[in-house]
Amino acid sequence: MTTSVVTGGAGFLGSHLCEHLLGQGQRVICLDNLDTGSLQNIEHLRDDAFEFRNVDCVQFLDVPEAVDFVFHLASPASPVDYMRLPLKTLKVGSYGTHNALGLAKFKRARFVLASTSEVYGDPLVHPQSEEYWGNVNPVGPRGVYDESKRYSETLTMAYHRQQGVDTSIARIFNTYGPRMRPNDGRAVPTFVRQALADEPLTVFGDGLQTRSFCYVTDLVEGLHRLATSGEHTPVNLGNPEETTLLELAAAIIEATGSSSELVHQALPIDDPKVRRPDITKAKRLLGWEPVVPLPQGLAEVVAFERTNHSHALTALM
Repeated sequence: MTTSVVTGGAGFLGSHLCEHLLGQGQRVICLDNLDTGSLQNIEHLRDDAFEFRNVDCVQFLDVPEAVDFVFHLASPASPVDYMRLPLKTLKVGSYGTHNALGLAKFKRARFVLASTSEVYGDPLVHPQSEEYWGNVNPVGPRGVYDESKRYSETLTMAYHRQQGVDTSIARIFNTYGPRMRPNDGRAVPTFVRQALADEPLTVFGDGLQTRSFCYVTDLVEGLHRLATSGEHTPVNLGNPEETTLLELAAAIIEATGSSSELVHQALPIDDPKVRRPDITKAKRLLGWEPVVPLPQGLAEVVAFERTNHSHALTALM
């Protein structure tokens, strides 16, 4: 049986990846220190093929079993989290990536780095292809996340070139779906939480800044295809359909049937104005592109939140 290690496997994206890999008949070892992950995300996965271990990947990773794939997803991923945990974010991008790569080297496993579109910063090139080097402020408040991922990409390529490790790099654009934390600060869960409580939706700036929202099942399919490919250089994974935050807010109000209005607040420092992936490479190498349209994905998120957080919403009313 194929065995995959997933660091950060109890987080939003990690839990969906674990679920996907189990569906492919794999054994999955989930490593997470639960800084931003939750056991609730993986409670439905408990079976003989799945094992959770409370491990901080900043420490040496000891996995006695044979391992075929190492998916390194561990990291705070929302602005709320990496601004609250700046040093931990930098350490997991450096020491954590080093340890995960060391595990892959020792086990002769394929390594998949979950990098991010944040390596492009506030881009001056649009849409963003893998050849673009980015426009990142290394000393700004978002720099702890952006630069930790840029460093982790450099470290991954060094392990590949010098140590011969079979590595790959996924640059993940905005991903959404069930099990996002309602208060993690990202647009989709924040808007859904506010809309379900009929609170005003908080829009930063004029709301004309764009993002590209990819549903989580599409994204993990892309990660799996990248893992089973022979590609070593970065590959963008995301939805090339660009949406303004005003359009997203309107879609969520419609999906929830909410009477919420919009309120505008100041734009955060270094917040990207535009974000859209060029996925030509993913189409060509992986035969991959997203298939879940935004209205369908949002309906899934709203249904999940109504079922799983209805008690919290009742308390707010």
